[in-house]
Amino acid sequence: MSRPVVAAACLGAAALLLVAPGPAARPARRLRVLALTRRAERSRPSWWPDRIRLGAGLAGVAALVVVGGWPGLLVGAVAGTAADRLLRRVEPRAVRDRRLRETADLPLAADLLAAALRAGAPVDRSVLAVAEALGGPLADRLGRVGRTLELGGTAAEAWDHLRPVPGAEPLVTGAIRSSRSGAALAGALTRLADDLRSDRSTAAEAAARRAGVLIVLPLGLCFLPAFILAGLVPVIVAVLGDVL
Repeated sequence: MSRPVVAAACLGAAALLLVAPGPAARPARRLRVLALTRRAERSRPSWWPDRIRLGAGLAGVAALVVVGGWPGLLVGAVAGTAADRLLRRVEPRAVRDRRLRETADLPLAADLLAAALRAGAPVDRSVLAVAEALGGPLADRLGRVGRTLELGGTAAEAWDHLRPVPGAEPLVTGAIRSSRSGAALAGALTRLADDLRSDRSTAAEAAARRAGVLIVLPLGLCFLPAFILAGLVPVIVAVLGDVL
């Protein structure tokens, strides 16, 4: 087997390690779920560092195979170290999917929670009802919020479970302020849901415009050489033929 084939196989295996889904987690018990801390919620899956080390090792082996000899050992070590540092900055797909799902469900959760509060339900029951109706990763966090409130935890301790969700900071701040001052929370939740939907629409429009600009680059790379070969090269050849 040739060196390029071995190097390509190593790089392909490293890529598969990064894109393949992780092992399914076992369902946690209720007390264990309540015991999760913010640090544990923000941490990456336990299997991710092992995959990073293995992927970086495969990248180092690929560099060693391509270069070969004693220089290959040095290049492989440098490549493995650089790959390890770069891969540690990559967000795992499971974490990214969870973050995107939570961000997408947050406006609906705010609307449902506002409706439950306007109906006269207490905060803890409202949060648990929304979690049961919503489903998904955001429902898990809301369930922890509701159960913490039911068990007598403070508002800061309960709503702290939502802080890792992008865009949820105003909801957390408003809920804690409402618990201390007694101010109505439903109106703030409705305004938050409207603001989140407006921000999402603006971001989607900006992404669409950016995609339109980026599409021009591959089109230019395809058409510019064709224009040069089909339009300019024959003219230059003809002129040179007449001159020479």
